[in-house]
Amino acid sequence: MRDLLPSTVAVAVAGPEDWTGELLPAEQACLGERAVQTRRRDFAAGRMCARRALRDLGLPTTAVPAAADRAPVWPAGVVGSITHTAGYCAAAAAHATDIRSVGMDAEQHREVNPGVRRLVLLPEEEATCARLPSGTHWPVVLFSAKETIYKVWHPVVRGWLDFHDARLDIDPDAGTFTARIAPARVDAAAVHDPPTSISGHFVIADGLVRTAAVLPAR
Repeated sequence: MRDLLPSTVAVAVAGPEDWTGELLPAEQACLGERAVQTRRRDFAAGRMCARRALRDLGLPTTAVPAAADRAPVWPAGVVGSITHTAGYCAAAAAHATDIRSVGMDAEQHREVNPGVRRLVLLPEEEATCARLPSGTHWPVVLFSAKETIYKVWHPVVRGWLDFHDARLDIDPDAGTFTARIAPARVDAAAVHDPPTSISGHFVIADGLVRTAAVLPAR
């Protein structure tokens, strides 16, 4: 993820030991006794990475618990994002004075089933995927980009963003994407200056699609 985000964002990628790292009490309380092993490993790796990113910002070690919707709760004055997929986990954090919001996502580079495609892609995005260079599963790239867009949008607006509320334009040569947010969502946002478009970067390597985006501080 380091290659997809500006230098003002601290990025940490999980190593083998992070998946079994020790949680702080406030983090452990978010899991509950019934969490399955996969959930525990993903959560642990995410928190190890999050705390390492915070240290890279010069901040003390602190818990990064989860809200009711499972979104990470960052310390005051910090924005951040966590992502995990099979065998991969990363976290990013930045001072809110530098970055208004940051989002990132990682997915396995594989075909998306037709039901998920209908849920995620607008008709014009389906048409775009058909025109893009072969050899890449473009629907999963757009899926990952929309996950990233939601992670950028939600902390700013504190509202829901449906997959069809963000229309993506993608540049396969530059490795970039831009999402235009549906006007109805922007008009309904209960914040000053809600984002109308969000741009980011993507890369496909080692069997993974990775996407990331930021909103600069105002």
